[in-house]
Amino acid sequence: MAEEMRLVLRNLGKIDPLKIDDYLAAGGFNSLKKALGMNKSDLIQEIKDSKLRGRGGAGFNCGSKWNFAAQAQADQKYVICNADEGEPGTYKDRLILENDPHALLEGMAICAHAIGASQGFIYCRGEYPAAAEILKEAIAQAKDKGVLGDFDVEVRLGAGAYVCGEETALIESIEGKPGEPRIKPPFPPVSGLWGKPTIVNNVETFVNIPLILEKGAAWYAAIGSPSYPGTKVLTLSGDVVHKTFFEVPTTTTVREVIYGLGGGLTAGKQLKAVQIGGTSGAFIPADQLDTAIGFDELSAIGAVLGSGAVFVLNESRDLADVTARIAKFFAHESCGKCTPCREGTARMSDILDKINNGQGKAADLALLSRLGRVMSCSSFCGLGQAAPSPLMSALKHFPADYEARLN
Repeated sequence: MAEEMRLVLRNLGKIDPLKIDDYLAAGGFNSLKKALGMNKSDLIQEIKDSKLRGRGGAGFNCGSKWNFAAQAQADQKYVICNADEGEPGTYKDRLILENDPHALLEGMAICAHAIGASQGFIYCRGEYPAAAEILKEAIAQAKDKGVLGDFDVEVRLGAGAYVCGEETALIESIEGKPGEPRIKPPFPPVSGLWGKPTIVNNVETFVNIPLILEKGAAWYAAIGSPSYPGTKVLTLSGDVVHKTFFEVPTTTTVREVIYGLGGGLTAGKQLKAVQIGGTSGAFIPADQLDTAIGFDELSAIGAVLGSGAVFVLNESRDLADVTARIAKFFAHESCGKCTPCREGTARMSDILDKINNGQGKAADLALLSRLGRVMSCSSFCGLGQAAPSPLMSALKHFPADYEARLN
């Protein structure tokens, strides 16, 4: 694993997550002390200069988002950590929550100081009860030590809804409402939780913050891709030798991830496709493996970095079958608020089942393409917009898998 660069996972295996003294001995909360002594605008500028972009999916500049909330006038502001890690095959946030919870708290506290917030929430996936208990213990220890000052943090558990990974649906859930996305604008930094300015960042994003303040914005901006600097935690699964996780600079190519860190494919088979970014990510063929994992580099080929999940498929896999299973997942997880997603995901699943049962026609493939375009343009939130991506990319790169099933 010499090719790894562990920044986010810097303390993994080196400290006891249930002992705050271990984190303090490793230099923990020194960055928060530094932040508390800085002018808030200078602090936000430092994050801007680092070019840190969100690690949850959208890739928005972190400092710019913070600045919107800092400039908003309100008697209360909030900081929310999105730990609702619902993408199948992804567990990078769980690694952090269970092994370095104080780094997350420190990053959130720095954000709270920058925007003028006193209350934070960690919205944790309901299937992560062990992580939630570790977080609660870490919060209690931080309060006992007084390291968070007047910043208070609570852990809230989700109920298993995939859509609550979307920030406004997550906010609705914390408020005790059904987890359904809101109309944007207004965006959460202006009007979020209970109508107050709110910053929602991913676990991995927050854990980068203390390191940026410790080492400096210029140091961080020089790592990896110039447009998406730093590292990315990747989780590798599928037909690959090493089904595990890595943290690498964002200039690392997909080929290096699979054949270098991943050890290549199992049983000596050839690669057919790679899905990057979780279940909502696109499939890319073997001739695009030399693409770097940076956000913009992947976007240029129609893929997304997303959650950092890398799913490898060998030559024996049938994309018609794989995308049918994915379509069922999205049909199940759609919140039903908007028609394009509610009806589109169900219809997509039905048509793929029809094709896989040998009852499909050539017109069905054209219909799927048209349906995918409509959903991606007109769905209310990211779930419906991204749901067609796996199928659309598979139809583009692997049409033979579908044509072989047609009647």
